[in-house]
Amino acid sequence: MLNGWSAEYALRITPVVNDQQYLHSSLHWTFPQAYYSILFTARALLLMRGCSVSNDELVARKVASMVVSGLYPQGLNYYLTGTPHDYNAKRLQGGAALFSVLTQTRDKQLKKQGNQVQTNPKTAMRSPRTGEVLDKLGPEHYKALADQTGPTCFFNVLHRLRISSNQPNPDVLTTDELDVRELHACLVELVNRINQVHEAYLAKALGLDNYQTLVAGLPGYLNESFVNERLNTLIPILAK
Repeated sequence: MLNGWSAEYALRITPVVNDQQYLHSSLHWTFPQAYYSILFTARALLLMRGCSVSNDELVARKVASMVVSGLYPQGLNYYLTGTPHDYNAKRLQGGAALFSVLTQTRDKQLKKQGNQVQTNPKTAMRSPRTGEVLDKLGPEHYKALADQTGPTCFFNVLHRLRISSNQPNPDVLTTDELDVRELHACLVELVNRINQVHEAYLAKALGLDNYQTLVAGLPGYLNESFVNERLNTLIPILAK
C-alpha cells in the first residue's frame, strides 16, 4: 500500500507546479504514476484476499475478474468482452469515447496475445490441412484468443496508456491537443476512486482499528493528507 500511496502522492503534487513546460513534460511520468498507484494497491488487496501475484498481466486478470463480479461501484464496473467486430460492452455508461478507448485497448490485448500464441511452436494455431502455422486468423481463432485474454476493464486501459520518458506511447494525444491540468485532474480523481475502493475492502478485511493503526504509522505527507481524508469517509461506513 505504501508504494501505491506514494505514487498517488507524486501524481497529486504535479499539477501544483505553476510551470507550463514542466507540466507538459510531466506527461512522461503522469500515466506511470497513475498506473503504478492502482497496481500496488490492487496487489495489496489481492494479497489480503489470499492471492499473491506480482506479474502485471496476472494482476490485470484478477482485477478484471473482480470487476465482472461486481466488486467495483458504478463508474468503475464496466468491461468489454468479445472479438473484433463483435465486442460486447457491459455496464458501460461513458458513451462512445470510453467505448472507443476500451476497443482500442482490447484490440492491442488480442494482438499481443495472438503474437505470443503464434510465435510459440507449442501453442501456435495451425492449418488442419497442412499443419502449417496460420498467417491469418479467423473468427474462431480470435474467439480462442479472447477467452485466453479475459475481459478488458479500466485497469487494462491505464496499463496501455502508461508512458515513460524513453518509451513514448503513440496512443496518447500530443500535448498540443491536451489541457494538461485537466488531464492531471481527471487522473487524480480516477486514481482516488479506484484506491478508495481498494482501501475500503482492505480496511474491512483488516478491521477498522487495525487499518487506522496502519494509516497512523504512515509518513506525515500521507497520513496528514488524502489517505487520512479517505479513511475519515470510511469510518462511518465500516463502523456500522
